[in-house]
Amino acid sequence: MEFIEPRPTSKAPADWFTGDVWWDGIVAGQEPSRVRANLVRFSPGARTHWHAHAVGQTLHVVSGIALIGTRDGTTLEAHPGETVSCPPDEEHWHGAAPDRFMEHIALWEGTGDATPETRWAEPVTDERYDGPRTRSR
Repeated sequence: MEFIEPRPTSKAPADWFTGDVWWDGIVAGQEPSRVRANLVRFSPGARTHWHAHAVGQTLHVVSGIALIGTRDGTTLEAHPGETVSCPPDEEHWHGAAPDRFMEHIALWEGTGDATPETRWAEPVTDERYDGPRTRSR
């Protein structure tokens, strides 16, 4: 057993996010582990660009209201304590509601080969971000 040396908080890259987003790396497992986890803090209205994870992604909301959208037009609203799973290769985005900060733990796996773990695409438009959302689970 060992303590993992904490990495400093860093600003998330503007190439992948709209608005101000900060993250703390929790773990980036070394072989044979492929686990990845970050604590991510979004300012109001901030969000990821469209992206997909080769092995899927799980988002656990810690505080605020998370919005998680898919290409089919669905946007889910998730609250603290709720967890949303995005299947492998599903293009999606996630971020904060427009009126409050949001913090989630993002969990995903590396691929263990030359396949990129995350494939990034274009920014989410304001029209898409501001679209209807659902609380049903």
